[in-house]
Amino acid sequence: MLHLLDPRDPTAPFPDVSLAEREPDGLLAIGGDLDPRRLLNAYRQGIFPWFNAGDPILWWSPDPRTVLPPSQVHVSRSLAKTLRRGQLRITLDQAFHEVIGACAGLRQGKGTWLVPMMIRAYQRLHRAGWAHSVEVWRDGDLVGGLYGVSLGRMFFGESMFSLVSDASKVALVHLCRSLEERGFGLIDCQMATDHLLSLGAFQIPRAEFTATLDRLCADPGTPGLWNSKGTDRGEAGYSRLASTFSSQVGAGS
Repeated sequence: MLHLLDPRDPTAPFPDVSLAEREPDGLLAIGGDLDPRRLLNAYRQGIFPWFNAGDPILWWSPDPRTVLPPSQVHVSRSLAKTLRRGQLRITLDQAFHEVIGACAGLRQGKGTWLVPMMIRAYQRLHRAGWAHSVEVWRDGDLVGGLYGVSLGRMFFGESMFSLVSDASKVALVHLCRSLEERGFGLIDCQMATDHLLSLGAFQIPRAEFTATLDRLCADPGTPGLWNSKGTDRGEAGYSRLASTFSSQVGAGS
């Protein structure tokens, strides 16, 4: 039986994730709101919102959970070549609103959880310093990126987009490098896709995932913008980035 959340109390606790439905996989609760306090509480417990336009707010905690340790991102030979070319420029937290807008725009007509109220909620988290973006630029145009939520030493990935070949992969590789530098232990990828699995993501039982959250999110950390002074990664940075992951380069395309 689904738990009904009170929209008047954004600090109310969620039910234990072990009570989530098996079909549809991980559906745990319905209702509530997208107040930043509720969202951060949800992520801390391994729960995320996901619903289509016209639906009530739905809260999920699937089992198993798809994750990616930043140090284990897989860089194929073709992706390593793209990194070495240095034709794309990377920034952090320089165009969050544009990134989330692009993620939503690519899914129009296909059904999306990025309805206007969801976009506003993550924009609020970004302004508060909890949500972050990676931007990929070519010749001054935004051609790829991703965004998600940072809590403790966990990054909860939400969505990515790509307008040119490899742009979202480049964003993820850069994110992994940045998270490693910051001492992060894991990226939550939520649900498995061929795209994520090809980059090294894998599935673990929900119980193992929530135990990892207890360890990595014990200290939520201090919110704030990343790389706010615009020290972006250009051609020289790309060469170093490709070298960093050279031992992980596979034979894939």
